Amino acid sequence: MSVINEQKNCQWRIARRPTGNVVNEDFSYHEEEIPVIRNNELLLKTLYLNLAPVMRMYMSGESIAGEKGLDIGEIIHGRGVAEVIESNNSAYKPGDIIQGQIGWQTFKKTKVTEKERFRKMNDCGLPFSLGLSTLGMTGLSAYFGLLACGKPKKNETIVVSGAAGGVGSTVIQIAKLMGCRVIGLAGNQAKCNLIKELGCDEVINYKTEDVRQALDDICKDGIDVYFDNVGGDILSACLDNLAQDSRIVLCGSISEYLYHKPYGLNNYTKLRKTNSCMQGFFIYNHSDQFDEAEKELSTWLKEKKIKPVEHIYNGFENMPDALSNIYDGGNFGVALCRIRYGPNDNNQSIGRS
Repeated sequence: MSVINEQKNCQWRIARRPTGNVVNEDFSYHEEEIPVIRNNELLLKTLYLNLAPVMRMYMSGESIAGEKGLDIGEIIHGRGVAEVIESNNSAYKPGDIIQGQIGWQTFKKTKVTEKERFRKMNDCGLPFSLGLSTLGMTGLSAYFGLLACGKPKKNETIVVSGAAGGVGSTVIQIAKLMGCRVIGLAGNQAKCNLIKELGCDEVINYKTEDVRQALDDICKDGIDVYFDNVGGDILSACLDNLAQDSRIVLCGSISEYLYHKPYGLNNYTKLRKTNSCMQGFFIYNHSDQFDEAEKELSTWLKEKKIKPVEHIYNGFENMPDALSNIYDGGNFGVALCRIRYGPNDNNQSIGRS
């Protein structure tokens, strides 16, 4: 991993609005002085930064999930994990590890506002990168999306799209813990092999197979729960294969993020025919249950009932290329960038993929 300039706050900013997938010219590298903190403020040193499809939407100026769109020249939004290195806030001390809205920068000054959604991480002896995967918003999205919205029952058939992604790979494992039959969709053979290893009973390569025909063949009695991470044609195909009283969980729609116009479903009336429901969810509506969910997820990790799937890029300078790689389908699990090594990075006992 290359050495960053520790005497400056290194940043990636928006140079222009992206057209199609992001390219290097959409980003501007910038260095400025490390911030000086005042009353009730913290100085954070970034350890890891998340890489997510929604970041291109921020760069395009769109307002997503309560976050305003970004102007040209602004620091790119993104969650991260950071170490407190200076504190004028009695609730935090140097050495504390927190996760929250940091943005693409190597240091941050913060008053720990509600908008930044910071959470202090407990030291469970596990790598702190998990604050961006299984023990962060990704894992919590899988947990609450499946359990609170999907409401899986033992022996039900669960279909997961984007199954090799961060949320999908966790949904697979939780669904198997619930005693469900799980079918996963992924876009190449390596990803299909991965989700099979994670517990999928059946896998569909959506790039080489006819998804509708495959679902007809595999789901003879219909789909009880469809966990949607991609939207588009695959969502439409699953609507045509619903069981009675089925549940569709709308978590993401990465297949549509590069469209100029939203995808239009023309078979949504299948919900009425099967007495089914289709529900989106906003993860922060479950914030009062985060501690309980994090405790259960960390227990499953330690007991090796689930494992994180992290695709870790190294080096702050590689952030733009890494984000582009997501849209090209080049990552497995949660994509994140290691800016600096964290305190527990040598702990490999939980079998990270």
